Amino acid sequence: MFDYMYWIKKYAWMAIAFAVAIWMLVGEEEKKEDDFAVSYSLEEASPQTPESKILAEQENIVVDVKGAVIKPGVYELSAGSRVADAIQLAGGMRKEADPTSVNLAQRLIDEMMIIVNSYGNTEQGGSESVKNDKIRINYADVNEIQQLDGIGESKAKAIVQHREENGMFQTMDDLLDVSGIGEKTLENIGDSIQIP
Repeated sequence: MFDYMYWIKKYAWMAIAFAVAIWMLVGEEEKKEDDFAVSYSLEEASPQTPESKILAEQENIVVDVKGAVIKPGVYELSAGSRVADAIQLAGGMRKEADPTSVNLAQRLIDEMMIIVNSYGNTEQGGSESVKNDKIRINYADVNEIQQLDGIGESKAKAIVQHREENGMFQTMDDLLDVSGIGEKTLENIGDSIQIP
């Protein structure tokens, strides 16, 4: 007669080992899913730097490239690009171009005009922001802002903090929202700053 108890005793350890293996595999998969969810949420929660916030608000900029370049014209570039990038889009400089007439490392701003001079022509070279020597209030750091008339360290820090928390200044009057900046201060610095 067939002995059920004998076969149960003989193979019970295999059934238990199989059940333990299944249990461990299921637990490992759940742990991987939990780890993935935690790492994903940490990446999403990582803080942005002030510069990345500003660049995120302005994804593309448009500049006008003129003078001794192969293809003068209006070009669209990503925020954070440099004068060299705009000139490259314009086909590069012509043979007679004077590379010292522009600052190739300068960061571009929206609506900037870049003029590349030929050798011997020094009347118009450079870019809009270089020619007027104004402080670019949306990009300047605390030290640069302190160069403005009547702006000390505390007011400069307040301007940078307001910009980081609320985004770029769109008009001169937006500076009145900064703590410590009143009508008189704005009148004193208005001719020395550039927006954008």
